[in-house]
Amino acid sequence: MALDKMNSSRRTHYCGTLSRANDGERVTVCGWVQRQRDLGGLIFVDLRDRTGIVQLAFDDNTDKAVFEKASSLHSEYVVMAEGKVRVRSAINTEIPTGEIEIEVDVLKILGEAETPPFEIINDSNANEELRLRYRYLDLRRSDIQNNILLRHKIVKVTRDYFDENGFIEIETPTLIKSTPEGARDYLVPSRIKKGSFFALPQSPQLYKQLLMLSGFDRYMQIARCYRDEDLRADRQPEFTQIDLEMSFVEPEDIYTIAEGFIKRLFKEILDVDIKTPLPRLRFTDAMNDYGSDKPDTRFDMKIKDLSDIVENCGFGVFADTVKNGGTVRAITAKNAAGVYTRKEIDKLTEEAKGIGAKGLAFIRWSEDTPTCSFAKFMTEDEMAAIYERTGAEKGDVVLIVADRKNTALSVLGALRLTVAKKLDIIPEGYNFLWITEFPFFEYNEETGNWDAMHHPFTSPLDECLEYLDTAPEKVFAKAYDLVLNGVELSSGSIRISDPELQKKMFKALGLSDEEAAEKFGFLVDAYRYGAPPHGGMGIGLDRLVMLMCGCDSLRDVIAFPKISNSSELMSGAPGEVDDIQLNDLSIAVVKKDD
Repeated sequence: MALDKMNSSRRTHYCGTLSRANDGERVTVCGWVQRQRDLGGLIFVDLRDRTGIVQLAFDDNTDKAVFEKASSLHSEYVVMAEGKVRVRSAINTEIPTGEIEIEVDVLKILGEAETPPFEIINDSNANEELRLRYRYLDLRRSDIQNNILLRHKIVKVTRDYFDENGFIEIETPTLIKSTPEGARDYLVPSRIKKGSFFALPQSPQLYKQLLMLSGFDRYMQIARCYRDEDLRADRQPEFTQIDLEMSFVEPEDIYTIAEGFIKRLFKEILDVDIKTPLPRLRFTDAMNDYGSDKPDTRFDMKIKDLSDIVENCGFGVFADTVKNGGTVRAITAKNAAGVYTRKEIDKLTEEAKGIGAKGLAFIRWSEDTPTCSFAKFMTEDEMAAIYERTGAEKGDVVLIVADRKNTALSVLGALRLTVAKKLDIIPEGYNFLWITEFPFFEYNEETGNWDAMHHPFTSPLDECLEYLDTAPEKVFAKAYDLVLNGVELSSGSIRISDPELQKKMFKALGLSDEEAAEKFGFLVDAYRYGAPPHGGMGIGLDRLVMLMCGCDSLRDVIAFPKISNSSELMSGAPGEVDDIQLNDLSIAVVKKDD
């Protein structure tokens, strides 16, 4: 039902829905006082609700008691006002209702308000901790409200799209068995079964696979998920994902469904046309070119391999690194020499060391002759080859890292983003990218073992099955991520549906038959009764909304977010519980010194 046509015996219109078309109508509006201006014989009140602001007018024609009541109003008072809409003598072009005002003859104060701890305005410069402590006030600000309203619209389009494409929305349990998912579980003690614990789901992974085995064919859910891990701007301990799973599919089918959703969503919500099919990049190529498995491809600055050029050079740092199995890689910041002075390059060096590099070599070409931190050890031909490989010209800065391959790539991937932001070369827009063919295992240099990069139900590429036992570095997965502007939006894979292959995968991941049965026995048993080939993905709703709103933090698109230590400032959660509750759960709290 349209907001301005709600059937109500009290409020007839929302503030922001009124316009010149309502001139002469008698209306009733409700909301909060944004501000009151008393000009003596004339009082103006800006009344705010979630749709916008409308001006209330009180003048010589206003009943004296109503006028006096209007003069007593302060910011954040809750009021109901009744009167006639009229065209304003002075139009305010800054608000949609700026052509009209309400000539009020009935005014009710529904709730008085103390002076709030910060002003309820957009682009507030109030400390974020203060705003989160009074989140219910912060949520009154229209910029935050607009984010929440956009989130609502995104969810509605999501449900409509997947319903139209044959998906069934099914809720999965919130209290589940603890299973390894890559992060720590949030545990919930059982009062009935003493000493046992539920876990809050990190994802509905096992249940959505069981739904495929149950014959539902296409499942989706706006699913709440929980992970006990360190937080950052694009991570919260409790989050929401658009979860989906499909039977009888290969990756191409999932790409098609997901791309159709993205195209529909961005067109309906932002009127932005997303060109499909979306580009794809194999994991190995993404790492080699951008130093990241979630690269921001709105700008170039690809990583170049200099190892073959410097393997026999006179600069020991480069030559020894290559000799010992490492690599020498570089990025070129075009037209950066004027911005990156030696002092600024020193800052980049400290950043590189903080990420794990031993140092940072550079070429700064600000004059006719480049300044280079290692040129005296190189021949002219070697330097010329470096300039050609990196595309370096006068005005550019080249940054070089010599280290183990993974370190060199990750450091340059991070510096690439730092430099691009500093140079302000990242254009507006939405660059989507599929990252495909992820490695199945990653080598753990600390333990000397090959660890799984994915959950244990991810299917290897068919052509890699022969290497499972003999060459784990050659095994790649039917796994894929969807990336938007350098942010991982979703992760998914084709699942294993062959019970024998699943047992082999458990063994390859170091799980004994007993451990596999304890952790995943119910799923393995289900596979014995006929499992269709299936796969799916989970799209991070919070991150999607954040990017579509143009926000920098998930906290701006979640009604009641947590801060970096996973606490909620407003309610004080998590909090202690009394001994009665602990006794019911047979739990004792052990106090430890910090």
